[in-house]
Amino acid sequence: MLNLSNISITFNEGTPDEKKALQRINLELKQGEFVTVIGSNGAGKSTLMNVISGNLAPDVGDVSIANNKVTFLPEYKRSTMIGRVFQDPMAGTAPSMTIEENLAMAYSRNKKRKLKLGVSKKRKEYFREYLTTLNLGLEDRLNAKVGLLSGGERQALSLLMATFTEPNILLLDEHTAALDPSRAELITKITQDVVQKFGLTTLMVTHNMQQALDLGNRLIMMDKGQIILDINGDKKQQLTIEDLLQEFKRIRGEQFESDRAVLG
Repeated sequence: MLNLSNISITFNEGTPDEKKALQRINLELKQGEFVTVIGSNGAGKSTLMNVISGNLAPDVGDVSIANNKVTFLPEYKRSTMIGRVFQDPMAGTAPSMTIEENLAMAYSRNKKRKLKLGVSKKRKEYFREYLTTLNLGLEDRLNAKVGLLSGGERQALSLLMATFTEPNILLLDEHTAALDPSRAELITKITQDVVQKFGLTTLMVTHNMQQALDLGNRLIMMDKGQIILDINGDKKQQLTIEDLLQEFKRIRGEQFESDRAVLG
């Protein structure tokens, strides 16, 4: 479903601020895989997501989604194939529009535009049905402005908007990091349910090692623009945080630097 071949990208090349953000990244995700990505600040996680989404073009290498080469396809043209949820709950929705208007925009993302009302009676029922799965009561607030929702409610709505068109790839960019613990736990549970329901191929970046261990069927660790560890199946299920720290030290010969990743 996703293939990255020999991806490299360098920022500020030829200057004192030169940084190799990604170095010869090769990554393949099969349909339905749920991969978590862990790494310290500057490891290349967000750059990786931006290359997949089309927000950045690699200096070298190719990106393919569902066997279609999209390396230089701009972000807006990839939007029919990709759903993305960001760390900031404000980023994935339009606050001045209602819940149903936001859902109507997301629903039309991979459909041909028509000169029709954005929210028909049939579509409203469809939205209400999907909102019910969140167990937040949003199905009874379709006409409420999204800007009035809490951060957790907005993030849940963003997640629903990113997934109910069943994209080829779902990108979760630290989507629980800005929430308080109880809301983060709620969004994590909703994430598990939605990914499982639709069988979505998912790549989730997180600073939280325990979350990376608990979710998905495969774990990738990045450092300095490289994938240094790739573990899946039963081996991943048996891993602990201490195991990950020891693996990092074995591979890199130094301690993992981010307490935030350990403490969550």
